[in-house]
Amino acid sequence: MKNLGPIILASVLSALITIVAYRYFDPPVKEVIIQESAPARYTNLNEEDSGANNSQRKFLSSSPTNFITAAEAVTPAVVNIKASVGTDNDWWGGGFNGSSGSGVIISSDGYIVTNNHVIEDGRTIEVTLDDKQQYEAEVIGSDPSTDLALLKIEATRLPHLTLGNSDSIRVGEWVLAVGNPFNLASTVTAGIISAKGRSIDILDDAYKVESFIQTDAAVNPGNSGGALVNTNGELIGINTAIITRSGRYEGYSFAIPSNLAKKVISDIRDYGTVQRAILGVSIDPVTSELAKNLGLKYVEGIYINNVTENSGAQEAGIKKGDVILKINGVTTKSIPELQEQVARFRPGKTVEVEYFRNKKKYKTDVLLKNISGTTSLVGAGTGGNSLAESLGFELRDLSATEKRKFDVKGAYVVSITRGSKIDRTNMDPGFVITKINDKKIGSLADAIKQLEIISKEEKKKDRKVMLEGVYEGYPDLWYYAFPI
Repeated sequence: MKNLGPIILASVLSALITIVAYRYFDPPVKEVIIQESAPARYTNLNEEDSGANNSQRKFLSSSPTNFITAAEAVTPAVVNIKASVGTDNDWWGGGFNGSSGSGVIISSDGYIVTNNHVIEDGRTIEVTLDDKQQYEAEVIGSDPSTDLALLKIEATRLPHLTLGNSDSIRVGEWVLAVGNPFNLASTVTAGIISAKGRSIDILDDAYKVESFIQTDAAVNPGNSGGALVNTNGELIGINTAIITRSGRYEGYSFAIPSNLAKKVISDIRDYGTVQRAILGVSIDPVTSELAKNLGLKYVEGIYINNVTENSGAQEAGIKKGDVILKINGVTTKSIPELQEQVARFRPGKTVEVEYFRNKKKYKTDVLLKNISGTTSLVGAGTGGNSLAESLGFELRDLSATEKRKFDVKGAYVVSITRGSKIDRTNMDPGFVITKINDKKIGSLADAIKQLEIISKEEKKKDRKVMLEGVYEGYPDLWYYAFPI
């Protein structure tokens, strides 16, 4: 036991010496606790900003740590829409017969934007506001090529959203999807932008424009036509579609960019129809093999496989085999991106096109024209086509290529207004009118002239128009009759 004391004393002294040496050569690290109330640091800074100036780019949304302000600002402006195809079948227990969705109030005097597919079959449109007030809405116009529609209710001093700048959004940015489904209170879901310029081939229209914003914010049936906003509460898209096998949300939702919606809605409000501008080219995507053959360093741009005669593109010197790289300085990496950029302009506007040819880049100004090959605006009283429009179809001349393909002369039916006299004949776009009441038609001018002659004849009880013509790929003649 006497020998045990020195041993214990030596052990204690050794431990003390070790502790002192450790603290001398390696001092303790201070633990930092970050409080939840600490202000958020922005990562999206201007390049010239220093670390001391954490200001945010004005065109981007705010810090994605709090959605409350945006949700409170947006929900009062999102409405429920019921499109009834007839009267409610309550007598037989059937309940509501029609479709429903959401809409966004975009002006204090009652203009509402929604999807065309929400209201296209409706005879009466009922709008229920966030505060449960109900109104019957008038359909100002719709556009199947973008799946947008504009409604109007008789009300004032309404909460509303303005269409923001969808070009400013970035992949990875937080967004909110706000809808008013099934006449419930507004629903808000959050997600991020996962892609831009998406085409999912859901629109059935010859001049469709699919350049969707893709998000993972949950969107379910009944949310169509609702708002996609950034965390500042700015409207940057109209929710339109989901990809699903179950009929419910499975991770992908798609919205129409606000910059495209802004142009379409303005056209509908000002003219009753969309002023559709075209470059006058047929296009294909650029593949890696094509890029190599053309001498492109990267797989980029849109390949031109044909140029329409007398089009703006032809007049600007663009040729088959060129590759469009940019429109007005905006890079066009895909066909949807190109279509979206062109669809933002009306006929008569000029856009700058940057293109690639023979291993060099060129720029040229292209005057956009309408489908008829002129710069006239539909419904503006300058196109000479107002009578056809009032009947419910848009006509144009056949191109030289189409004349050879059809082996006929006539007027080409570009589009048909839903619910019009022409629509009730079950005619489809793509019909070529070769005769009107047995009078041969060789051009658009002939068709308009003949319709005007019939309309000016002395009124008769059963006055009708008989159209004769052909469709591509069908050998038989087709006939359509309607009262004028």
